[in-house]
Amino acid sequence: MIKGFKDFILRGNVVELAVAVVMGVAFSAIVNALVADIIMPLITAIFGKPDYNKLVLTVHNSKILYGSFITAIIQFLLIAIGVYFFIVMPLNHLEKMRKRRQGIPDVPPPAETELELLAQIRDALRDGGAPAAGFGSRAGRE
Repeated sequence: MIKGFKDFILRGNVVELAVAVVMGVAFSAIVNALVADIIMPLITAIFGKPDYNKLVLTVHNSKILYGSFITAIIQFLLIAIGVYFFIVMPLNHLEKMRKRRQGIPDVPPPAETELELLAQIRDALRDGGAPAAGFGSRAGRE
């Protein structure tokens, strides 16, 4: 029982997920500080509202906190931008460089047209056999 748990914990995916969560929390703290200390004061200087978290709409004694929602949207967009520009783009660039070194072409094979797929279906039905391997799937083109 302990061996199975040890194997589970030491699998690459679990360790990678744990690292990703820790990095996400650290990155989130940076973005929260950026939003609270730099972005929101700039927006305040432009629009004049000092704190969007306190913006409230009251409807029949119910409080709708739309200001904190605006702040959350700004934080989400900044996190998404940061992840894209600081993680996704560099990793994609490294992957392209790796493929170039290995001689793998960058251009994907051309996709089959509907006419070609219909011709394959027609031929398979006429011959009474099974369709060709990868018929109609994109698995062979990746």
